[in-house]
Amino acid sequence: MAPRQLDHSTASEPQAVPRGKPIIVGLYGIPGSGKSTLLKQLEQEVGHEAFAFYDGSQVIDGAVPGGLKAFQAMGKQDQNHWRQRAISTIVKNGEDSRKVGVVAGHYMLWSEKEAAGEIVCTQNDLASYTHILYLETRPEVVIGQRLGDLDRPRESATVNHLRRWQQQEKDQLRQLCREHDILFLPVSPHPTRIGEVSTMTKVSLLLCDFQYHSEKYNAEYAGTKLDEVLGASLGRPETVLVLDADKTLAAEDTGTLFWQMVSAKQTLKTLFGGPLRYSYTAFRQATLLYEEIANDWEYEGLCQAVAAKVTLHPELVSLLQKAADVKHVEVIVLTSGLRRVWEMVLKTANLSRNVTVIGGGRLADGIVMTRTVKGALVSRLREHHQMHVWAFGDSPLDLDMLKAADQAIVVVGDEQTRSQSMETELTTAINDGLEARQVLLPSNVSPRLDVTKIPLVKVTEEDFIESVLRRRSPRVLIAGDRTSAKLLMTPTRNADLAGPALRTAHRQIGWYLATEFLADVIGLEKYTMPHVLGHSVSGYRLAHERQTLIIALMRGGEPMAMGVNDAFPSASLAHAKHPDELVPQNLHRSRTVILVDSVINTGKSVVEFVRHIREQYPIPVVVVANVVQDQSILHGQLAQILDNDTKINLVALRLSKTNFTGSGSTDTGNRLFNTTHLD
Repeated sequence: MAPRQLDHSTASEPQAVPRGKPIIVGLYGIPGSGKSTLLKQLEQEVGHEAFAFYDGSQVIDGAVPGGLKAFQAMGKQDQNHWRQRAISTIVKNGEDSRKVGVVAGHYMLWSEKEAAGEIVCTQNDLASYTHILYLETRPEVVIGQRLGDLDRPRESATVNHLRRWQQQEKDQLRQLCREHDILFLPVSPHPTRIGEVSTMTKVSLLLCDFQYHSEKYNAEYAGTKLDEVLGASLGRPETVLVLDADKTLAAEDTGTLFWQMVSAKQTLKTLFGGPLRYSYTAFRQATLLYEEIANDWEYEGLCQAVAAKVTLHPELVSLLQKAADVKHVEVIVLTSGLRRVWEMVLKTANLSRNVTVIGGGRLADGIVMTRTVKGALVSRLREHHQMHVWAFGDSPLDLDMLKAADQAIVVVGDEQTRSQSMETELTTAINDGLEARQVLLPSNVSPRLDVTKIPLVKVTEEDFIESVLRRRSPRVLIAGDRTSAKLLMTPTRNADLAGPALRTAHRQIGWYLATEFLADVIGLEKYTMPHVLGHSVSGYRLAHERQTLIIALMRGGEPMAMGVNDAFPSASLAHAKHPDELVPQNLHRSRTVILVDSVINTGKSVVEFVRHIREQYPIPVVVVANVVQDQSILHGQLAQILDNDTKINLVALRLSKTNFTGSGSTDTGNRLFNTTHLD
């Protein structure tokens, strides 16, 4: 019977990833800890289709002429030779069969009569193993099992000696594994904690995880999780805010809080400060540390206790709340820390429905969020999903995603607790082309580097919030700060300008938006025309220009509509004040409709026209305006239509925060036609 797969998610069943080095799992523990018994149980449980099982003593017995007795009579050098031959044979079998090798072996032999034990683990062992599981059987139990094993008579030993032997093996193996890129996990064969599964079940699940999980699998699985998040989004995201968690969303480091809470000698600082640094293996080992210190039930409780100690930066909470109000912005937290803690923190802040956390902490999560994975996920958002990405991070682990983002924001915390290595790595990244800004949280901390190199920004300022939340889809195109747009908008804002001069300005804007944006939105087509020298040449015009209908929303939209018609002279021009004034046959023959108005305030009038057209004819509609009130494309009916209907586009010269409810001299229609005195 094959063990159940670790539940990484609802994603498709993982496929084994080809590896250069075979997976060899060492099953260690002091003699009498139950390695051989567990090996036989695993063989029955998981079978031989993907796994091969080896008792180290039996492998040596079959390899050495004269068997195990001859081996025991040899000198230490010869024994070492045959031990290395044995593990080399196991590795060769793994290379040929592509099966995971599970090997029961010894690290140290130690008679109580001797002051120190004899290490029998060889350099070949350390070069071959990818994982080591250590059976942490209680010494009292070991004594009973040694006495009951009549097939293997062993020297008597006291509980204190066995305890010292076991501790030395664990300590030495833990360090050696980190030096040799081996994942290490102690396993108790006699679980006593609430919620603990049997050892055989736990090890079976671990072997399945070891079989599939690799650095490549990790990256691919993280990409799958990201795609699932976007697929479940209620809207069509155009902008994604990607945030690190620890020391970015809040000042606290939840990993540090966790290990302080359990008062453990083994901490993440020790791990990441060692030879593995911040590698994929280091993050996988961190996950095994969490598995070692707590079962699922205990882990959940510890995460709740840690989450209760975390306070989100109010400035970022405010930004995330605003982002939650718009469907075209998605918020994703990529944490190298504990996913469950941050889910709980966000739930407390009423943000969990709008913010998704991708990260690990347990083997069942299926992911370790390395620096490389963070960068790859941001690149995937931009390149595969075509989204505009804002990345927020505080440490070197975030630099890859900051570099990959469209907008990079470095979160700077208190000098005493923020990453000390970030200064150097950030300087290097900036010299290599990173363009970033920094936000000080809290606002009274000192900035990083020179603010001319990495300018300051406040995430609470309206301009910053607007730049984050504004529509970015090609379906919403704003000329905005372009030099040409600034020149064109100037006369429209001049109170002294009205009548023919203002209509001319609006007509020029219509022509400009048509040539600069509408041609891209609708597309061009090539046609043949006569050249002045008498031969034929190719020219370009709007795609299906003769089947394009320009509708001027009366009366303010007429001058701009004339400008659009100037750019597309073969298109038809119609006028309408209400949707029911549209002539059905004109719509029926059209391939594209261009709705033109001078000002869009709430968007109500435009929405009525769009719905009237789209409910009857499945043709694209492009809305063109001089100025659009910015809230109309973030909230309300117009925003909803733009969000849900891919056949609707909006092109405008500029956005404005002003509510256009003018009358008399402030009404655009009155100014265009010199009727302010008639209003």
